[in-house]
Amino acid sequence: MVDYHATNNQHQQSAPGGGQPYMEQPDEWDRDLLLDPAWERQQRKTFTAWCNSHLRKSGTQINNIEEDFRDGLKLMLLLEVISGERLPKPDKGKMRFHKIANVNKALDYICSKGVKLVSIGAEEIVDGNCKMTLGMIWTIILRFAIQDISVEETSAKEGLLLWCQRKTAPYRNVNVQNFHISWKDGLALCALIHRHRPDLIDYSKLRKDDPVGNLNTAFEVAEKYLDIPKMLDAEDIVNTPKPDEKAIMTYVSCFYHAFAGAEQAETAANRICKVLAVNQENEKLMEEYEKLASELLEWIRRTIPWLENRVAEQTMRAMQQKLEDFRDYRRVHKPPRVQEKCQLEINFNTLQTKLRLSNRPAFMPSEGRMVSDINNSWHSLEHAEKGYEEWLLNEIRRLERLDHLAEKFRQKATIHEAWTEGNEATLTKKDYETATLSDIKALLRKHEAFESDLAAHQDRVEQIAAIAQELNELDYHDASTVNARCQGICDQWDSLGTLTQKRRDSLERVEKLWETIDQLYLEFAKRAAPFNNWMDGAMEDLQDMFIVHTVEETQSLISAHEQFKATLPEADSERQAILGIHNEVQKIAQSYGVSLSIINPYSTISAEEIRAKWDKVKQLVPQRDQALQEEAARQHSNERLRRQFASQANVIGPWIQNKMQEIGHSSVEMSGPLEDQMNQLKQYEHVIVAYKPNIDKLEGDHQMIQESLIFDNKHTNYTMEHIRVGWELLLTTIARTMNEIETQILTRDAKGISQEQMNEFRSSFNHFDRKKKSGMETDDFRACLISMGYDLGEVEFARIMTLVDPNGTGVVSFQSFIDFMTRETADTDTADQVVASFRILAADKPYILVDELRRELPPEQAEYCIMRMPAYTGPGQQPGALDYTCFSTALYGESDL
Repeated sequence: MVDYHATNNQHQQSAPGGGQPYMEQPDEWDRDLLLDPAWERQQRKTFTAWCNSHLRKSGTQINNIEEDFRDGLKLMLLLEVISGERLPKPDKGKMRFHKIANVNKALDYICSKGVKLVSIGAEEIVDGNCKMTLGMIWTIILRFAIQDISVEETSAKEGLLLWCQRKTAPYRNVNVQNFHISWKDGLALCALIHRHRPDLIDYSKLRKDDPVGNLNTAFEVAEKYLDIPKMLDAEDIVNTPKPDEKAIMTYVSCFYHAFAGAEQAETAANRICKVLAVNQENEKLMEEYEKLASELLEWIRRTIPWLENRVAEQTMRAMQQKLEDFRDYRRVHKPPRVQEKCQLEINFNTLQTKLRLSNRPAFMPSEGRMVSDINNSWHSLEHAEKGYEEWLLNEIRRLERLDHLAEKFRQKATIHEAWTEGNEATLTKKDYETATLSDIKALLRKHEAFESDLAAHQDRVEQIAAIAQELNELDYHDASTVNARCQGICDQWDSLGTLTQKRRDSLERVEKLWETIDQLYLEFAKRAAPFNNWMDGAMEDLQDMFIVHTVEETQSLISAHEQFKATLPEADSERQAILGIHNEVQKIAQSYGVSLSIINPYSTISAEEIRAKWDKVKQLVPQRDQALQEEAARQHSNERLRRQFASQANVIGPWIQNKMQEIGHSSVEMSGPLEDQMNQLKQYEHVIVAYKPNIDKLEGDHQMIQESLIFDNKHTNYTMEHIRVGWELLLTTIARTMNEIETQILTRDAKGISQEQMNEFRSSFNHFDRKKKSGMETDDFRACLISMGYDLGEVEFARIMTLVDPNGTGVVSFQSFIDFMTRETADTDTADQVVASFRILAADKPYILVDELRRELPPEQAEYCIMRMPAYTGPGQQPGALDYTCFSTALYGESDL
């Protein structure tokens, strides 16, 4: 405020600029009426109280209305307070012309507001003319307290009267028709207070026959609780036949401003609560998204190293346990995570839609938790999962092969070691030094038979070495033991070869000394040795382990076995021939009385051994038959499992593909209300969920196939992995399609779009989606806009494309098209509206206090604002002042808190 002292200035009698005056002096303003003592007393008291209600804001007041305004200083101060504007600097000085100049400045300001002052001059105010001073104050009251009152296109006095009638209409004994006698009993004033603040007055206890008590009750309550000073005396009103209308209007207008401001503050508070409620809900959805995303990413982070672990177990049992763990992961652990991922995408899309509809900035998850980040992690998981399953199956095949080779190695090594046992001792003996001629001949033939046997065993030794090498190449866990045993056999074999050659040389040196040889023994030895070796090989083959995977491979083994059985008659003839030689020797010895040695000098093979091995071969043949038949039965069972799986997979796979196509076509071709489209999609979803038992049954058949170690299936092109991926994609597609319809419903409801408009948008989109890929290309979108009446230039079309295709893909989706069309007519809250609402609560201050927030807003929204609203640092700041402008713009992404 300026320091008001006097200066010279002349008063102008009309409004500046030649404009129309605000209000002519009322015709009923009878200058002589002000001389009525009752009316003058009421006006002096009322106008004085009204002026002081405003002057006290500047720390001053008046006591005598015609005296205290004479110098013009407090008059100028009053106008500044009630208008909120600065008046010209007052003249300094206490001379009469200084006072007149200051009063003229005040009157000039009143005229500048469109008020025409009639018969009111600065000299009369300076001279303390009571009636002129009261007339001037009444003019000020009309302009600044009553002019702005507007109710249903009526203003000023009529508007104030209509407002009073509306507010007091429900109350008994109250009938407001004017601003004089309608207020004499005090019930109208009490009704106004009770209508807005029923907690202050118990209206049911008031009596019409107690006007003084009613008036005093209204005056006291208004002064104590509504900050409206007492401007009237109850006795003056009651004792005056017709109370002063201007005094009553002045006092009642204070009630209008008090209660109208409260209603405006309530409206502003409701708007802020609505905005804050939307913001709180969005923040809650953001927190839920962050939590779900973190948990899903953490699960993926823990799972991928497990799937990437390629450390193989050493036993088949351990690897099968790994396969069982992997099946548990696919059946138990992964499906809930698939649902979480799908729900996360749905929540993200719903949140973005709500933010867009409420004119908020889009939600940007924290680094590493975007939907694209989750999809990338999920792709890494599925890649590791696929590689892990392939590795498991390969390792199981490898271990199965290793177990088979290791057992075969042990059998062959055991047979060979049994054959070589004692041969080194035999080869190093020097029994030929003291033998007879026949003994020498026998030793030589025996050695020849041994060499023949040795040559026959060469193939077995090579087989043993080849098996050991393959076990090493396949990384057999007990390769060291195999290598040691194989090395021992090879070393022993080399030693046998050297010793055999040395013994032959020794025998040949003394061969010339011996001439007689027992041909029969020799013949027996020559024929018995290969036959015995054949029987050893036959027994080895009949006991050999086999591994097959198809009926054809089993049939091949059966055919080979049948061929072997076909050779048995010829082998039996050879056996009989060999035994015939033995019988001939016995017969000759018996005939000539020759004393025979128990052991054939030329061979270690006896007739009893041949008979025993032959019996063993005949015993093993039917056992081999039974084993092959059992294997054939198992392979037929496996074939039935393959066909059973294929029959279901060949139905389920096309069913999933058909449903995917139906959903894709329905998303493009559906018309009608969105709720009907949603019901149709829910029917699809019900059919899909009802089909889940077929998938579970196929999973069971697949498990039986894996447990039977079946690795291929020629009857179908569908694998269980194809079915799983297709099923998960089908569930994700139906969920995403339903989410798109839900988003369209949210958009329709939030933007006030009718079903006909939504159908029109869909029809236009489908017409210009020429390739029917659920997206319009750039030229198609331009043609669509032109058909809808848009006059597009290149710059405007480029701006629109940045809105509907921010990533520059060249394709406009239906959701982007709907968002663009709805934004054209959207009516949403803005940052300016919220700022204006806060300014009302703050009583036009550029800041707001904590107490004001807690008084005007519900506790939850008030504390929300207090926690997030920054401190005010502008002009006129007070301790604890908060900056509501910065806070409001931050809500809409226009600034940073």
